[in-house]
Amino acid sequence: MKYTVSIEIALPREKVVRLLEDPAQRPKWLRGLVLHEPLSGEDGQLGTRSRVVMQMDRRRFEGTETITRRESADLREIQTASVVHFDREIVGEGMWSAARERLTEAGPETTLWESENEYRFSGFLMKLVGLVMPGAFRKQSLQHMQDFKAFAEHGTDVREATN
Repeated sequence: MKYTVSIEIALPREKVVRLLEDPAQRPKWLRGLVLHEPLSGEDGQLGTRSRVVMQMDRRRFEGTETITRRESADLREIQTASVVHFDREIVGEGMWSAARERLTEAGPETTLWESENEYRFSGFLMKLVGLVMPGAFRKQSLQHMQDFKAFAEHGTDVREATN
């Protein structure tokens, strides 16, 4: 299953990149995040493997995230690059996913965030979930982006909004 979602954020791209990269900010906008801890490497850097635990309602997901592409880590590179890319793969029981993130300057104070996502499932139950609920994955991806936008633009913390 593949899909792309996008959102405009009313902030300069440099600020958006810094907020997305900051592990201390992640729980404020990544709804359902229980744990994100590096197993090897430095958080957010190319090749880093991290343990990820997410809780969505009564469903708990545990997987390993690997950063497979990361460009423009340096502020000067972010300012001059036409697009900032960062990609990751997540592997969990019965599931493999890849997200290819693109951040483009849509204006001097606006950033376009495009997220291309791909999922592959194994095992009867996970294949069934992928067939029956494909829209749920797209909806969740868009929710994470909307939560980030609310956090970045207004300081909205999902932990306060959901409690």
